[in-house]
Amino acid sequence: MRFLFYTHSLVSDWNHGNAHFLRGIMRDLVARGHRAIALEPEDGWSRTNLVTERGPFAVERFGSDFPELTSFAYRPDFDHEAWLAEADVVVVHEWTDPALLAWIGRARRDGGRFTLLFHDTHHRAVSAEGDISSLSLADYDAVLVFGETLRERYLRAGWGSQVFIWHEAADDRVFRPYPDIVKIGDLVWIGNWGDDERSREIGEFLVEPAKELGLKATVHGVRYPDAALGALAAAGIHYEGWLPNAEVPRAFAANKVTVHIPRRPYVESLPGIPTIRMFEALACGIPLVSAPWSDSENLFRPGSDFLYARDGEQMRGHLRAILNDPQLTASLATSGLETIRNRHTCRHRVDELLGILVQCGTTQVLDQLAAKEAAQ
Repeated sequence: MRFLFYTHSLVSDWNHGNAHFLRGIMRDLVARGHRAIALEPEDGWSRTNLVTERGPFAVERFGSDFPELTSFAYRPDFDHEAWLAEADVVVVHEWTDPALLAWIGRARRDGGRFTLLFHDTHHRAVSAEGDISSLSLADYDAVLVFGETLRERYLRAGWGSQVFIWHEAADDRVFRPYPDIVKIGDLVWIGNWGDDERSREIGEFLVEPAKELGLKATVHGVRYPDAALGALAAAGIHYEGWLPNAEVPRAFAANKVTVHIPRRPYVESLPGIPTIRMFEALACGIPLVSAPWSDSENLFRPGSDFLYARDGEQMRGHLRAILNDPQLTASLATSGLETIRNRHTCRHRVDELLGILVQCGTTQVLDQLAAKEAAQ
């Protein structure tokens, strides 16, 4: 089948976690023999900031890191109609320009033969409700959201005719253990500062524990204000800025433990939804300690796959235990990796996507299933 993904960016993962997931989904589709193409705005915020900060090479390396993936950048005069005419399935991310999103919906209504899906991986449905309520979703076949609480929000508001849960996951072709890499650090955290949505939590669950325990710690990420950089430096934490997602597994492998610090809007308004980094870290076999969030959908096995820390004091205790107990370290790494491989890879999500398309009546999927049954 021919899949077309409208995304904020595929080539840039600068402060853009959805690129991680979409790359894995597209790679698995290609591996199964499908065609998967991404379309992204030429002047997208993530891509523009990446080029400004790191130069054009940072975008160019996308081709070497993910040679099987294809993304085209569009301008205002881009011929979207021609691309839609060739597509079987079109997935439009919620950061897509609202006018374009509405136009694609009308193209579906006015005879488009593709299945049209809207994909939401953000908290705007609760933090900026007007942004989502104003979108034209009536002509979309279904909505994909990355957690049950977000699905319930869409259903209550009447946004979309069908709403399906489609959790994020790890691309385990990229995110995997590297046991031969020597561990040179104690703790690594890979996360962006963002819009002050977790500044207090970063201080309580990362900066202060690392400082008090005297850890050799490193932080990767972007959008850190001067005050935050000063706090990291005062705690003896080395800040290294943006890290290409393809290099993240090696950064995990070079350290003994990582932490998970979800943004406050998810914890308070959309419980049950972890950051994608949690899936990716566990896929790399690194022990993880998480700041509070509610695993209301039973995605993991808390206490076995990772440890919860209810406050900074408990975070210090968990970090100290992991760094001094090889048996605990091995148990957490093994258990977390097992859960990812059994439930949370992009292959699992592609299986789920194909199942959703069956429920949407996508002719091409139904034909393939019929042909498979006939062959058996």
